[in-house]
Amino acid sequence: MPVEILSSDTCWLLGDAACALYYIVTFIITSSSVGSAVLISIDRYLAVCDPLHYPNRVTLNRTKVCICLCWVCSSIYNTTLILRNFLRQSDSHSACRGECVVILSNATVTVDFVVNFSAPITVIIILYLRVFAVAVSQAQAMRSHVAAHQRSLAVKKSELKAAKTLGVVVVVFVICLCPYYAPTFIGQGVEENTFTSSFVVWLAYLNSCLNPLIYTMFYPWFRKSIKIIVTLQILKPNSRHAKIM
Repeated sequence: MPVEILSSDTCWLLGDAACALYYIVTFIITSSSVGSAVLISIDRYLAVCDPLHYPNRVTLNRTKVCICLCWVCSSIYNTTLILRNFLRQSDSHSACRGECVVILSNATVTVDFVVNFSAPITVIIILYLRVFAVAVSQAQAMRSHVAAHQRSLAVKKSELKAAKTLGVVVVVFVICLCPYYAPTFIGQGVEENTFTSSFVVWLAYLNSCLNPLIYTMFYPWFRKSIKIIVTLQILKPNSRHAKIM
């Protein structure tokens, strides 16, 4: 987001290599953030809708693989498809020497709209509605057995809280990215719309920035984890045994 201040000026002062690196990192991080939101929704779906098999299906190794695949796929998708022409001819759309600008074709914007917005938000909403429906039905069924199932009720409340948090993430996702993809809705060409204006771009970037803050507000264990990472306690021996729950 701070670098966007420089790119919004008339000319780019950091060189062609920094310009290419800026867009590569920006597009990859944004896509990975969207992919992470999808992974979280799948995790909540499995935890609420199929809790008995959740420990066997969602293991540490599988989680690591999914996270790595999310970043690898995001990198391949953006460098080989979205930014392919830009990386080949980075200065073809420059109005002056040193300008850093990327112009996407209508076809590329349409593909990006499907991959980074419509498809993820459809998957997230479908899974979220399923999670919410199951969580509500479970809560209603357990009201008559509160005394006998207090521990189970506490677990379900935790899962319901996770589902509510996911709902907040979905709303923020839509609010932040809708202005960016609004021209695609109304059929404007890339050169005609203002989706690359600083405010709209910043708003899209803000989604990736707000997701960690949302989890920080809702989960004390997340705040403790961030503290351990920021204070470099994670580098100490036996840091994996730190109590954060």
